[in-house]
Amino acid sequence: MLVDSHCHLDFPQLAEDLDGVVERARAAGVGRLLAICTNVDRLERNLELVSRFDDVHLAVGVHPHEASSAADLTVDRLIEITRHPKVVGIGETGLDFYYDNSPRPAQEASFRIHMAAARETGLPLIVHTRDADTETLRLLREGGAGQGGDKPLRGVIHCFSSSRQLAEEAVDFGFYVSLSGILTFKRSEELREIVRDLPLDRLLVETDAPYLAPVPKRGKPNEPSYVVHTAQTMAQVKGVAMAELAQATTDNYLTLFNKVPTPADVAA
Repeated sequence: MLVDSHCHLDFPQLAEDLDGVVERARAAGVGRLLAICTNVDRLERNLELVSRFDDVHLAVGVHPHEASSAADLTVDRLIEITRHPKVVGIGETGLDFYYDNSPRPAQEASFRIHMAAARETGLPLIVHTRDADTETLRLLREGGAGQGGDKPLRGVIHCFSSSRQLAEEAVDFGFYVSLSGILTFKRSEELREIVRDLPLDRLLVETDAPYLAPVPKRGKPNEPSYVVHTAQTMAQVKGVAMAELAQATTDNYLTLFNKVPTPADVAA
């Protein structure tokens, strides 16, 4: 079994054929999907979608692009949302200094709120970072990453395409690193070299669908079934059999997102 640990099922490219999207994922051996709600204003729509499927769960947060439009977001509000049984993670949140669609202070303030909620609930944090490695690491340290304690900050750097330093420090914090279709791109040799050196027990695979379709699906809207291609590339990079890669990344996902029922729990 594989897992798509990050997809946007409410986006029109997927939502308009959601039954087909989920069925094609299952047929490809993708047994769990994590949908990402990028603004709490769209929470009810996302809950409606994921509640249709036993094998689809939800993470909720405010994307850094939208941080300035959610200035009234509070830690308590995020904690309240996580009481829903389908909500298994917090985010995506973080910093995007490439587009700067929201002012940087607003992005940082939102990031801190998400980290506080993640520590309080014990749920994993899903981190988006682009052109902001230094600042992301600084805020994660300030938020408690790597410090342990009664309420450790756990999480994943999603759609990783950043520096070796960020990857290695995230792993040192106890975080996971998730790879998207970018791993398959011809120009991504440096990324593949970084992944080659990361421990297998800290890696996840994702699509970030409907974006970043992997080779050989470039130019098409991405969907969860295509995560197989990213996993195949990762298996080659790591020098392991596909079955071992699938088992490891699925185990990693279920360890990190430990509110998601395991296949054994579902069977029972």
